[in-house]
Amino acid sequence: MWHDPIVDEMHKVREEYARQFDFNVDAICKDIQNKQIASGRQLVSFPARKPTPKKNAA
Repeated sequence: MWHDPIVDEMHKVREEYARQFDFNVDAICKDIQNKQIASGRQLVSFPARKPTPKKNAA
């Protein structure tokens, strides 16, 4: 099977990053949030959209 070296590198980086936090998703999210705050950039949030019911196909 053919492997893309760029994708392989991304997987390696992701694995190393997750290992820093013992693969703890909460710790990873907290780190990302801290990086967002430290960036000084304005963060934008949009309100959740309400789902619209699908019409039955006739």
